[in-house]
Amino acid sequence: MLLATTIFAAAPAAAQDAAVPEAQNDDFHEQEPQDIIVTADYVRDLSILAGTQTLSGDELVRDLRPQIGDTLTRLPGVSATSFTAGASRPVLRGFQGERVRVLTDGIGSIDVSNTSADHAVTIDPLTAERIEVLHGPAVLLFGSQAIGGAVNVLDKRIPRRVPDEILHTDIIATYGSAANERSVGGAVDTPLGGGFVLHFDGSHRKTGDVEVGGYVLSQALRAEQLDIAAEEEAEGHVGEAEEARELASLKGRVPNSATETTTYAGGLSFIRDGGNIGFSVSRYESDYGVPARPGAEHAHGEEEPEEEHGHGEEDVTIGLRQTRADLRAEVETGGFIEKLRSRIGFADYSHTEFEGGEVGTVFRTQGLEGRLEAVQADRGGWRGVTGVQFFNRDFAAIGAEAFVPENLTSHIGLFTLQEITLGRWGLEGALRYEHSDIVSRPAGFDRDFTSFSAAAGLSYDIAPQMVAGMSLSRAERSPSAEELLSNGPHIATQAFEVGNPDLKTEKSWGGELYLRGQSRGYRFGVSVFGNRFDDYIFEAATGDEEDGLPVFAYDQKDATYYGVEGELSAPVAEMGGFRFVADVVGDYVRATIKDGGNVPRIPPLRLLGGIEAQSEKIDGRVEVEWTADQAKVAAYETMTEGFTMVNASLAWRPWGRDRNVSLVLSASNIFDVEARRHASFTKDYVPLAGRDLRASVRLSF
Repeated sequence: MLLATTIFAAAPAAAQDAAVPEAQNDDFHEQEPQDIIVTADYVRDLSILAGTQTLSGDELVRDLRPQIGDTLTRLPGVSATSFTAGASRPVLRGFQGERVRVLTDGIGSIDVSNTSADHAVTIDPLTAERIEVLHGPAVLLFGSQAIGGAVNVLDKRIPRRVPDEILHTDIIATYGSAANERSVGGAVDTPLGGGFVLHFDGSHRKTGDVEVGGYVLSQALRAEQLDIAAEEEAEGHVGEAEEARELASLKGRVPNSATETTTYAGGLSFIRDGGNIGFSVSRYESDYGVPARPGAEHAHGEEEPEEEHGHGEEDVTIGLRQTRADLRAEVETGGFIEKLRSRIGFADYSHTEFEGGEVGTVFRTQGLEGRLEAVQADRGGWRGVTGVQFFNRDFAAIGAEAFVPENLTSHIGLFTLQEITLGRWGLEGALRYEHSDIVSRPAGFDRDFTSFSAAAGLSYDIAPQMVAGMSLSRAERSPSAEELLSNGPHIATQAFEVGNPDLKTEKSWGGELYLRGQSRGYRFGVSVFGNRFDDYIFEAATGDEEDGLPVFAYDQKDATYYGVEGELSAPVAEMGGFRFVADVVGDYVRATIKDGGNVPRIPPLRLLGGIEAQSEKIDGRVEVEWTADQAKVAAYETMTEGFTMVNASLAWRPWGRDRNVSLVLSASNIFDVEARRHASFTKDYVPLAGRDLRASVRLSF
């Protein structure tokens, strides 16, 4: 966590803009010159470590989904875990879980979403003003747990500006047909005088079971159920045989996939030209179903009565609650150290897994994360930041299936980031030291890890708004408590998870070459990247069963990742007051384990192309997304068939682009195809939504 993500809140300069579409300003009031705006512009034009992709404005409204992972999947290099509609984390360049950090304004979400795919991220995209995705060496800024990438969500809960209006209001409301989704979110900001600004926001979303295109079960699971039906029929169990056949032919909606989420928050800031300080308190509540994996009735052995364990075929649901407090402060000091900045977040989190009406397992955690940074003034093209970051988490699981023992995790990191600009050349470097402790008294476990990470990059401005560069990183990641200590049945993932207490620190060499630019309406970016891991930590199926569940165990071997991603946008015509722009996005990742085959759940080759008609008041878009088969699978992992989806959208701004009032209509998966993400742990029985017609309205006044 080398640098607070707030440095990326500022508008990107040419070197960054070249890599991403120009973001629509989310609040037309922010650009008025008399406003005081809190930004961190000292690394505004970092071209190597700060390359980002950004989602905001009408594009964010169009792509909003209940979970942040599914919201970002149109961006290059991004997929999602798509465990269920209520739990989906981003997958960046094939990395997920402990290698991807999800941040809110530069501080972690302080939940347990990184520890298991069934755990939701406690950030509602409805409250987001802007979402940034960072790939490659840039993630060294956020620590060793972000070796695969980082996602930063910016909201207004701690106000960054003093509004001119007595009351500034933002509202967004959406309806989606595939899950009967109804959502609304709103925020108000009001100046209290003397530089004080008060903020309130809230959101509510409710969905039914997700309707899908085609069969609910994959071809492999349908064949398995038909085999079961034949066996049951041969044994004279007619009812059981018919039940298996019905399951094999199931279409329509994914059972037990409904969700309901509510958030609310309040914040207060004191903003002056020489500094600012503010805090917020928020609440996140979510209840969602976990679809059952066919054949995993969790019987715990056929000899034992179902009543003794309280399992059987009861629906599994999750009730998640988080109360959170955040603080942000900045003061201008002058001299060599231009600014001092701090950011702290505390969260009290609980997560209950229900089996029918009975409480199965309760996960509780309290976490505290913070950072203090000293920002250097620009001295003849040399600038940088140095600081300290800390994180503490107290974790406990209570219940018959508490597969992770109580533990305390603490991290402390020291970092520095430096940049030198010499004409067209740019040189950047970052160093980070981290010490981690994991203690579990019930398990008699006490280990500490020390890691060093570094990144360096060189860039060259080929032409105005066109840059080429290369970077190299060496990163180390300490294993998590879940990777070390898991040992037991996990009802939500319907797996018996086994950790490895002897895991060592994971080490990686990473490199990237890139070219990006923009000119006269054209925009392009392409990156070739690779990572070589020593002692890569992964979880994979063993082929064994324990308590009637498939065993997934953590192991450690050398591994290699490499891939390419790119995007191109170009104007093709102008007529009738419209400007027509064609664009294409593509990404591919290949990941293998030394002497162990393929890394599990790696997304296949994907191409997404579209054409958009743009005008002052109306934008219309049609796109096609093609995803290849994924046959390069790990042991005991099923292949995933590719799919082609057609999507369309229409955005109407009745008062033009200068005023934030818009209506967005969209149709996803128009031809209702059966589609599954290979990165999903549940892809064989939780496909993507079928045809989804959506209407969203966004108001800012």
